[in-house]
Amino acid sequence: MSAATYAQHRAPARKGRRDPFRATPLTKAALIITVIASIFPLYWMIIIASRTNTDAVEVPPPLLPGGNLGENVQRVLNTEDAHFLAGLVNSLIVTSTVTLSVVIISTFAGFAFARLRFRGRNLLLGSILITMMVPLQQMGIVPLYQLMVSLGWVGTLKAVILPYLLNGFGVFMMTQYTDQAVPEELVEAARVDGASTLRIWWNVILPAVRPGMAVLALQTFMLNWNEFMWPLIVLTPENPTVQVSISFLTAAHTTDYVLIFTGTALSVLPLIVVFVAFGRQIVGGLMEGAVKA
Repeated sequence: MSAATYAQHRAPARKGRRDPFRATPLTKAALIITVIASIFPLYWMIIIASRTNTDAVEVPPPLLPGGNLGENVQRVLNTEDAHFLAGLVNSLIVTSTVTLSVVIISTFAGFAFARLRFRGRNLLLGSILITMMVPLQQMGIVPLYQLMVSLGWVGTLKAVILPYLLNGFGVFMMTQYTDQAVPEELVEAARVDGASTLRIWWNVILPAVRPGMAVLALQTFMLNWNEFMWPLIVLTPENPTVQVSISFLTAAHTTDYVLIFTGTALSVLPLIVVFVAFGRQIVGGLMEGAVKA
């Protein structure tokens, strides 16, 4: 059989073949259901935050926002026991400081472990991986609190910031990302040109790993923003973080659902702002890592 005859024979089969990368109606329906299930809790939070407590317990429940959102926000901010505004500012300070520290230190360490050669490198990296397997926060909370007492930091933001300035997962993630994103030949070429280690990190490593830094920054920001147990232990009720402030909104004899949902909605706003600001780099970093994997 000639090549032309074989091509004519295979053409109909090629036309009828289904594209494996084309979404089927079932896939589209599953994605739509997943999106609705993911967004609905946020939508329901806004509905209750803009309603009254009477509306919150109605059957059937309301499905459209009400007109009491501004009044409910004022109630949250004016609740004396919660100190919500102070908690919001404290969380912004703590989370921003911790996120900046984790990203910078992890990027430095990732560069060192991935592209520098020094004695004990594997042992040191292995010890960092071990810390990821042990729940240090739960096991070390008593000695850590004793340390804060001896330093006189109980009730201050330093006690919440210091334990989280370094993250083992961040070091491991940036090590893997640097190893994939920066060819070793590129670092060697920079050294041949006379660049110092710090200049290589600034001019070669940093531009290449920026998507990975964005992913790590978002993850660190979310984890520390939602941290509850340690701030509850080490901070005073007058100087809380936002998650502790929300817990104080439930301290009354009757549960004020509108107050709780409104405080939760306000606490989610910074996370949404961060994702909108860095969403493109975050998605790009995740896609780049998926392609390289």
